[in-house]
Amino acid sequence: QVQLVESGGGLVQAGGSLRLSCAVSGRTFSNYAMGWFRQAPGKEREFVATIRWSAGNTYYADSVKGRFTISRDNAKNTVYLQMNSLKPEDTAVYYCATSRGPLTGTRTHEYDYWGQGTQVTVSS
Repeated sequence: QVQLVESGGGLVQAGGSLRLSCAVSGRTFSNYAMGWFRQAPGKEREFVATIRWSAGNTYYADSVKGRFTISRDNAKNTVYLQMNSLKPEDTAVYYCATSRGPLTGTRTHEYDYWGQGTQVTVSS
């Protein structure tokens, strides 16, 4: 059974930082790309960042480029999202997900397992 457990969310002031973690079990973690998505109230889930299985390739949404960094530790079966210079518009529930294969993608249907989500709230 594949499980993804996110942690690290919370309340932070604008300009602050948070680091999200996502621990994966039940799958050979290193064979799959990983992604982070987010969903704000009343909005669709949107792509944030993705990293290829080898950690050599990353891709970001324009809205977070230069502020967020995705990374992974295959030895720990964990993917991270370092979020700096946070803005109120970054407020959302953040989800990690495993891709259906080793390559990265930006669309939700390209991912097959999802975590339960962690709330990030940025106050102005």
